[in-house]
Amino acid sequence: MKRLFSLLAVVALAVAAPLFAAEPGEKAPEFKGLKGVDGKELSLSDVKDAKAVVVCFTCNICPVSVAYEDRFVEFTKKYKEKGVAFVAINCNTKTEDLAAMKTRAEDKGFNFPYVFDESGKTATEYGAKVTPHIYVLDGTRTIQYVGAFDDKPVAKDATKHYVADAVDAVLAGKTVETATTKAFGCGIQNKK
Repeated sequence: MKRLFSLLAVVALAVAAPLFAAEPGEKAPEFKGLKGVDGKELSLSDVKDAKAVVVCFTCNICPVSVAYEDRFVEFTKKYKEKGVAFVAINCNTKTEDLAAMKTRAEDKGFNFPYVFDESGKTATEYGAKVTPHIYVLDGTRTIQYVGAFDDKPVAKDATKHYVADAVDAVLAGKTVETATTKAFGCGIQNKK
């Protein structure tokens, strides 16, 4: 009986573990043809000239993601001229759609691509579990950072700026000091 419980525990862990989990030092998974709120399709290769790319898994309805939207806009304003691309991907295929995303992007003045992955495949390949869950890629599209945008859901309370620090290190050709943090937010809900 004890052996059966041990076997069941191993199976449960295997089922719960992601099939993929992109980590710092690995090549970022390619994504292709994701539909954007601007009516265009976006692939990772479309930002090939960027010195760094921030891939952010987010959505319209998670209170944590919503709390970060203004920070994403400000980050993009600050870093776009430095050659950094910010890409927001919504994989919440159970609860959201492109029309609602378009309205949200217009209402909030998103200054970055906001795309919908109807398959949910991209979040699975990256290993993203929550919104927001962020990946910083360098110029070779190697992952340099995975985790939270910063350390607090309320902007004024943030004392650690993980994504900005990682991007600054990438742009300076330095090693990212904090390469992983725990992302916090709402679970990604796709139809799988």
